[in-house]
Amino acid sequence: MGPTSAIVMFAVIWWMIFLIVLPLRNVSQGEAGVVVPGTHKSAPADVKIGRKAKVTTVWAIGIWIVFASIIWSGAITLQDIDWFDRMERGQPLVQPG
Repeated sequence: MGPTSAIVMFAVIWWMIFLIVLPLRNVSQGEAGVVVPGTHKSAPADVKIGRKAKVTTVWAIGIWIVFASIIWSGAITLQDIDWFDRMERGQPLVQPG
């Protein structure tokens, strides 16, 4: 895995975790009792995006380390997840020349 692949994998993991963390511990304006005019009462009262981004980053780093370690160690390769036998065992991923 090259540097670009590592960055892309981190970005994908970060966004997946962010979309999981985003709705957690939300308090709606209706529940808080303060509804801003022009908004729906189910809109969040205080989103705390910065805190959620920090939590997401901490979790994403940990999960990225696990995935990157598995890939770099060679414990799981593309041939291991080739369920339709499209690759021959021992076949190089990049053709020389």
